[in-house]
Order: sequence, then C-alpha cells, then structure tokens
Amino acid sequence: MRHVISALVMNEPGVLALVANLFSARGFNIDSLVVGRTENPDLSRMTIVANGDDNTLDQVRKQLAKLVPVQDVRDFGGASYIERDLALITISVEPGNRSEVIEIASLFRGKIVDVAQDSVIVELAGTEEKIDACVEMLRPYGIKELARTGVIAMARGMQPEKGTAVAPTATGGKRTRSMDAPAAQFTAAELRI
Repeated sequence: MRHVISALVMNEPGVLALVANLFSARGFNIDSLVVGRTENPDLSRMTIVANGDDNTLDQVRKQLAKLVPVQDVRDFGGASYIERDLALITISVEPGNRSEVIEIASLFRGKIVDVAQDSVIVELAGTEEKIDACVEMLRPYGIKELARTGVIAMARGMQPEKGTAVAPTATGGKRTRSMDAPAAQFTAAELRI
C-alpha cells in the first residue's frame, strides 16, 4: 500500500541521511523524498512516499518519531489531504506539431515556460497520476529531458477525531484536529462569510 508520511524535522546537517537510513535498514524503497523549509527557519518538512504493508510502515513511522531531530510525524493514510508534484518536461517539437504539444500541455493545465526552435519546456503541477498521464501523452513527440520534484502533502482543513462531531462555535470553542477524520463541512454562516 502507498503511504505518504510527513515529518517535521530540525533544520540541521545529517537529518536526511538519518531518515533515509531508517527506511533502507528496514528494506523499504523510498519512491519520493522531498525536504523543504517551513514557516519556522529552525524546522524543515520531509514528505516521504513509500510502498509497503501497513503494519511494517506503522513501525517505521513510530521509530521515525523517536529520532531526536524529528519533531512530528504524520501518516496521511485514511486522512483527507492535498498532494502535489511538479515537473519540468522538455519536448522535441517541429513547426508542424508545436501546436499539438502546446494543446496537450494546456489540457493538463501545464504552462509553456520556454520555447526554442526545436523544443518547448512544459511546467506541470498536480498529482503523480496527472503528471504520469501527461508524460505518456507527450512521449510520442520525444521527451528530451524530465525533472520532477517529488510529492509534497498537507492535511485538508479541520479534521475532527473519529467518532466525535466538532463544530465551530460562536464563542470560539476548542476544535480537535485528527489526521484520520474527513474534512469538516461548514456553512457560510458558520464561517462568517
């Protein structure tokens, strides 16, 4: 099963190697690993995509949480979340098929970010599946180069804990966040729109 795990880690040398070693020591191949700064300059967010059985990956997640430089770990399995991947694709074009390539890129909401005599570069953001589908559509034209960032992910809005119904109150009652619950639905009056 595919797991998307987010880890908030201290922004210091060696943390990436520590996390990668934890996965490789248990025989897991990391499909995607992205590290980037957060709103706090002392912390970085790692987004790790790995395939494996639920029990073993749960143990890896728990061991990851025990590492000293790791502040927080979340597995997005069973949660409502947003994920994005970014790709830059250089495609061979000729004057006769340039418009076809541009049309395919626009169908996938891609942007043409560079144009040359014999090629174009498409920037594309979305889910892994969307990018894979676009790459397959562009492959017959001749992909010269492909670079992808890997998956980044964030939980959607407020997610109450399983089995509890938590609604916003006019007095600002405390809300509970959980990665296992679906996103809460609010009316416009509740959101004061």
